[in-house]
Amino acid sequence: MKIRKGDKVRVITGKDKGKEGVVERVYSRQNTVLVQGLNMYKRHMKKSEKFPQGGVIDIPRTLHASNVMKITSGGKETTRIGFIVEGKKKFRFEKKTGERIK
Repeated sequence: MKIRKGDKVRVITGKDKGKEGVVERVYSRQNTVLVQGLNMYKRHMKKSEKFPQGGVIDIPRTLHASNVMKITSGGKETTRIGFIVEGKKKFRFEKKTGERIK
């Protein structure tokens, strides 16, 4: 999977199209990502020790990895991600700018 935890991404399709956030968690088997503050849904909760108030709360759900694109290091446009092998190490790079990532 080309998207990793900590990447700044923009949603390119769906109800949150155009919004940006940071990837909190990556689920590689399902090919989905959890982005902070995006794809929020309402959940009705009973009173419990964890939620003593109960009621309706907002919870984030995962987005499919194909619905998000990494934002360039400049922070203005989106880019695809590629891999390059130098010696025995493999690096990610931004295809639009050609810069290595981390």
